[in-house]
Amino acid sequence: MDGLKHMVVERPEPGLMVVRFNRPEVHNALNTATSEDLYKVFGKLAFYPGDVRCVILTGTGEKAFSAGGDLKERQGMTDEQWRAQHAIIEEAAYSVINCSVPVIAAVNGVAFGGGCELALCCDFIYAARHARFALPEVTRGIMPGAGSTQNLPRAVGVRRAKEIIMSGLPFTAEQAYDWGMVNEVCDAADLMPRVMSVAKTICDNAPISVRQIKKAVNASMNMDLPSGLAFEIQCYERMISTEDRHEGVRAFNEKRKPRFQGR
Repeated sequence: MDGLKHMVVERPEPGLMVVRFNRPEVHNALNTATSEDLYKVFGKLAFYPGDVRCVILTGTGEKAFSAGGDLKERQGMTDEQWRAQHAIIEEAAYSVINCSVPVIAAVNGVAFGGGCELALCCDFIYAARHARFALPEVTRGIMPGAGSTQNLPRAVGVRRAKEIIMSGLPFTAEQAYDWGMVNEVCDAADLMPRVMSVAKTICDNAPISVRQIKKAVNASMNMDLPSGLAFEIQCYERMISTEDRHEGVRAFNEKRKPRFQGR
C-alpha cells in the first residue's frame, strides 16, 4: 500500500492481509504518522473490504508489538495539540474495531499502552510466550483512551480490568491467557505460523458468512437476548440467497472443498 510511513502491508495469501507496525528502533511506538497509517489501512475496510477476508496485525522485530504512544513526540505539546493528536489515535483505533473482516493480533513482544489497546481492538489475540502487556497510562497522569476501558472488561471481567487499568502494572502472556484476554500463547518461532494457519482457515470459509458472524457477535454485546436473537436471524437471512450458500451445500454433497467467491 502506497503512502505509508511507519506501517508495512503484505499480502502473503489470497484474501489475507498482514499489517505490521514498522518502527522497531523505538519498539514500534505509536507516533502521529503511525496512527494516520493505521487509519489509512483499516478505514476503508469497514465498508469495502474488497478481496480481503482476514487481517493480521503485528509488529516488526522480535521485541515489540507496540510500546504504545510516543511520549518523545508528545513532549511539549499544548493541550490543544494533544487533543488534536488524540483524535487521530481514536480514529485509528475505532477503524480497527469497525473493520468488517476478522482482525487477529499477533503480539510478538511488548504491548504497552496504546499497543495493548490496539491488540484489544482486534477480534482475538495470539501472543508469543515472552510478550508482556500493560496499560500504564495512569502512571503518566492520563488513562486509556483507545477503547480499553470498554474492551478489556468484556475480555477479562470488570474486576480484573479495573485492577489492570488502575494499577498500571504489567502482566505476562500466560496471565493474559488465564484471564481470557489472549486466545493462545505460542513459542516465539511458532507465533506467526500459528496465526497464519488460523487466518488461512478463516479465509477459506465463506466471506459473507464470516462478516455476518462478526456483526452478530459484536451486536450481541449491546443487546438483551431476545433482541440479539432477532438480529442474528437478520444476519442469517442475508446468506440464504448467496451463491456461496449454494456452493457450500453443493460441495458437501459432491464431497469436495467449497470454492467460496463472496457472492
